[in-house]
Amino acid sequence: MHANILHQEDDVILESVFDINKNFAKVVSNKTGAKVCNQDSELFKNKDIDAILIASVTSTHADYIEKALTNHKPVFCEKPIDLSLNRIRQCYNRIKKNDLPIQIGFNRRFDPSHAKIKNLLKENKIGQLNQVIITSRDPEMPSEEYYKSAGGLFRDMTIHDFDLARFYLDEDPIEIFASAQKLIDPNMMNKISDHDTAMFILTCKDGKQCFINNSRTAVYGYDQRVELLGSNGMLQSGNHNLDQTKIYKRESSETSSPYLYFFIERYQEAFSLQLKSFIRSVKQNSSTDVGFEDGYKALVIAEAAYKSLEERKSVSINYDW
Repeated sequence: MHANILHQEDDVILESVFDINKNFAKVVSNKTGAKVCNQDSELFKNKDIDAILIASVTSTHADYIEKALTNHKPVFCEKPIDLSLNRIRQCYNRIKKNDLPIQIGFNRRFDPSHAKIKNLLKENKIGQLNQVIITSRDPEMPSEEYYKSAGGLFRDMTIHDFDLARFYLDEDPIEIFASAQKLIDPNMMNKISDHDTAMFILTCKDGKQCFINNSRTAVYGYDQRVELLGSNGMLQSGNHNLDQTKIYKRESSETSSPYLYFFIERYQEAFSLQLKSFIRSVKQNSSTDVGFEDGYKALVIAEAAYKSLEERKSVSINYDW
């Protein structure tokens, strides 16, 4: 997906690609004209490459970030930076003196409807923000193989929502309460020690609240909604349908087409816009819209959520490096 987006950019050349699956790398090469590298080290040392995009397995992310910046290349890295806060801190200490652009792939900030309500909020259209309500439900459960490497519901799925919460609240929540259950497929959840349904309440220093609800399955489709409640009104970013057609009949007052199936379809434009933003930062050698610190803080919140779940109470969130 990332390769296709970059290939369509007029001012970008996809120079090289590396994947441990050589056949997949060849498919990307055939579609984009990129050279296939036999070793990942070739990418970092290639002087014809101006920037690196990392969309590999999570366990490689921190290492690749370090290698890219050591070789003076700006880097875009898919979330999360790592599943270990200690590894992220170690990575940060190694790269913190580097001023090259680093962007983390929290694409939902770039979704046009999500971004629009953020802009309207900044324009004071609803007055003082009091509550953020985020609904994020997948259309169906992932495979057991996916679960084994995902790092758990909070680190894999909810981490996007934790980032969105910070995006809208415009500050770091200081407290979180988490509740999670095994309702959809208890047998699998017990087997992999994970949860498939969860709710969270985040609280800021000034009292602002954020409520997040997650489910690994919503039979009616990919459910992605954001609601901002202010002192003078409310803003909503709703779901996207295949089209805007609605049917009114005797049996039903309003029937719409299904929601866009999953994240690739729903956030297709967001994926493109986030890479455009990164390209702009590379050209201008400027800071990115979603930096390394954002990636770190989203995982900090996820870890605090697990602590809350274990202790069955609200816990403080400590962002110290």
